[in-house]
Amino acid sequence: MRPPPRRQAPIDCLLLGATLTLLVLGVVMVYSASVIWAEQNLGRPLYFFHRQILWAAISLAGMAAAARTDYNRLREWLFPIFVVTCLLLAAALFGPKIAGVRRWIRLGPIGLQPAEFAKLSSILFLASYLDRKHSKLASPVHGLIIPLGVVGVLLVLIGLEPDLGTPMLMFTVAGLLLFVAGAKVQWILAAGLAASPIVCYELLKYPYRRARVLSFLAPFENIRGVGYQLSQSLLAVGSGGWAGKGFGASQLKLMYLPTPHTDFIFPVVCEELGLIGALAILGLFATLLVRGVRAARRAPNLFGSLLACGVTFTICLQAFFNMAMSLGLLPTKGIPLPFFSFGGSSLLSTLIGVGILLNISRQGLAEPLH
Repeated sequence: MRPPPRRQAPIDCLLLGATLTLLVLGVVMVYSASVIWAEQNLGRPLYFFHRQILWAAISLAGMAAAARTDYNRLREWLFPIFVVTCLLLAAALFGPKIAGVRRWIRLGPIGLQPAEFAKLSSILFLASYLDRKHSKLASPVHGLIIPLGVVGVLLVLIGLEPDLGTPMLMFTVAGLLLFVAGAKVQWILAAGLAASPIVCYELLKYPYRRARVLSFLAPFENIRGVGYQLSQSLLAVGSGGWAGKGFGASQLKLMYLPTPHTDFIFPVVCEELGLIGALAILGLFATLLVRGVRAARRAPNLFGSLLACGVTFTICLQAFFNMAMSLGLLPTKGIPLPFFSFGGSSLLSTLIGVGILLNISRQGLAEPLH
């Protein structure tokens, strides 16, 4: 017997408003952070700005489509989505190296990063599996081995690129979803302990990762070597003061901070907008977190709750990791700042996730029609 039809509730204006504000600020800051770098290196000052605007338009269309699609229907597409994600991740491993890694698939002038979409695939699988096996989660097989084993396929493929930051983020979100679903805490902690030697091995395996750890421990010890990027980042953050130097007035982006429009865009934000601007951005991410958790709590079923939690945790944890990295609170990792860092794949996957959140929120607030 089908449940009674439900009246669609109004869209979550706070969630949508915070998202659109972050998007606009992100595009503006990509312009500010990239224009000089692009002119010096490409001879086209607006190259990254124009591409980010194009990706913003595409991503908004993706968000609108996700917001209009019943999130319950995503379960019907789970298997093909997961298989296609694995194939794209495998295909990226055979692509050309860019900056020493293989993370992109070239489709003419467009470059896609499958790892960004693997985040959504992982969340979708976990939400569906944990909903179906909810009564069996006390078992280590159903409550740990199977879900992390399947997600582990994605983590291994991403790790081979090589990429350590994204698998760590996805593993953390998986652990949180297992906790929210009711899996035993001791199994989750055991999984974290079991993963620790793998993380340590991966950190020691590559010289550049070892250098990042050393620069994190002593950022100003070798500012002309391994500590250069982090020391410049900290200088940019500190020089912004309370109100910042003003939009476009960052000095550290003038060929001092490497590729300031990508993973290290937050220091440029701090330098130009100051502590007040940085706190405002933190407030917007906090709004997204609160509204996402609210949507999860009011979702009409467990699948929706877990899906909303997964999307919310991914976006907000990724923002936290990126900002903490820029402030020297965590070792440097290749994790973009959602909405801000230049990159179409990250922006598209983030806004599709917000679209799913908006759909869950509308259904959770809906009243049954009598």
